[in-house]
Amino acid sequence: MQDIEQLKYPVGTLSFPDAYDPDLIGEQIGVIADFPAKLRAAVESLSPEQLAWVYRPEGWTIRQVVHHCGDSHCNALTRFKLALTEDNPTIRPYFEDRWSELPDAHLNELEDSLQLLTGLHSRWAKLLRTMNKEQWNRTLVHPEHGRVFTLFEMAEMYSWHCRHHLAHVYQALEHKGQF
Repeated sequence: MQDIEQLKYPVGTLSFPDAYDPDLIGEQIGVIADFPAKLRAAVESLSPEQLAWVYRPEGWTIRQVVHHCGDSHCNALTRFKLALTEDNPTIRPYFEDRWSELPDAHLNELEDSLQLLTGLHSRWAKLLRTMNKEQWNRTLVHPEHGRVFTLFEMAEMYSWHCRHHLAHVYQALEHKGQF
């Protein structure tokens, strides 16, 4: 049995770079742009039974992970746009654990969330590719974390989030939801 922390964070915990780095931005954008296709490839042929597999004890099901990514990344794009159009806005956190218990997060039909992610990530990546250094250094306040983040840091957060949840899906499949 794997360590619970390794199951919870299969790609490691989130860490932030010390400074703005254009090369890292390119990698972040690539991860964000490629995520929907990778997620679709991982889940499109799964049965309802497989969609119910969890990635760790007391973790979300594969279906909840997919729907969560749609919810989370809608918020992410909005947060980027707020920071690009307002001075240091305070973003609104949400209870992702509660959202994951709403009826739509338990639907076996993933196509709506996969389509949402495809269109959203396409627009998001296009926006990110147009940003200059000044824009990457714009900030927002995340009250849940009690700190100010640059958009460069937010891009790292969400590229990590993509890798993190894709790894959760692979993990659930590898273990067949048995922990």
